[in-house]
Amino acid sequence: MADKKYGIGIIGFGGQGNCHRWWIAQRDDAEIIGIYDIAEARVEYAKENGIRTYASREELLNDDKVDIVVVATPNDVHKEIAIDAMAHGKHVVCEKPVAMNYAELEEMIAASEKYGKLFTVGQNRRWDPDYLTMKKIFDDNLLGKVFQIESRVHGSRGIPGDWRNKKAHGGGMVFDWGIHLVDQMLMMMGDRKLVSVYNRLTNVSNEEVDDGFKLLAVFDDGTEWHVEVGTNNFIELPRWYMLAENGSAMTGWKLDGKMVMVEDWADKDAVPVVAGVGLTKTMAPRNDGSIKEYPLPEVKSDITEFYTNVFAAIEGKEEQLITHDQLRRSFKLMEAMFESHNTNSVIKTEI
Repeated sequence: MADKKYGIGIIGFGGQGNCHRWWIAQRDDAEIIGIYDIAEARVEYAKENGIRTYASREELLNDDKVDIVVVATPNDVHKEIAIDAMAHGKHVVCEKPVAMNYAELEEMIAASEKYGKLFTVGQNRRWDPDYLTMKKIFDDNLLGKVFQIESRVHGSRGIPGDWRNKKAHGGGMVFDWGIHLVDQMLMMMGDRKLVSVYNRLTNVSNEEVDDGFKLLAVFDDGTEWHVEVGTNNFIELPRWYMLAENGSAMTGWKLDGKMVMVEDWADKDAVPVVAGVGLTKTMAPRNDGSIKEYPLPEVKSDITEFYTNVFAAIEGKEEQLITHDQLRRSFKLMEAMFESHNTNSVIKTEI
């Protein structure tokens, strides 16, 4: 429990700003002091829900009751608002992606150090149950050595018709969903170094920004990641697909997957099966007795742990979970992704 009750001000009260309100509402050690948004509809929504609204950003930042500012605006103004908030003596929780590029991120980190204020990012997808389930399989070596992991999200509606399809506002799927999938990948792989990146962007429904991408990332232990975002996919592929020496695992958002593992390596008798207009022995299924299906491990998740850590970090009791070095690593990777696409080449890295 935090030593005090923290006052939270939210700048940008759209969908994600409202998510932060829900998370904070579950706590007894924090309260929403008020919000500021330039959209009249969001201001009215806040008023309808009994939330104080500020007439300007300056008014919110000058309120002594506000200890922490949540920045949940379009991406292009994250840096400006976050630095302004820290200059006003506020701690900052910024939405992802935290900045438009690596250089902006460094400016924000420098401001945090200058003003002595906590600065972190709401990488909420670290608490997704599907991710944590696959991470447990990986961490606990349940399938043996993993050699390939596929992580993807698919939709069929293109990019939403708001600021997310505008380059000037930091739109595009690398910044929207890519930052989540990249963060999950790097957290799962831990200290392993990323040694090469090959990435292709798509522009099926939008020419101004990417509406999807396919990334091949290779780590120094040989593990390959296939990370994909698609917004024109009318048949979705699995959210997660993991391949290892002793079996495979697959799941979706609803944890409706499974693990299948080898039980009897000695059973090598493959009977040819008909495939198309020919026979195949190589792709013949295993005998039922040589494999076994297992349920996925259960992993508990509580997104409110994010704010528990934020408050503890402010009080010097814990290190912040989403660190500056983790943010640096993600941005180096995303910039390598854009470079790979622009040059149509594999980018060698030491990320």
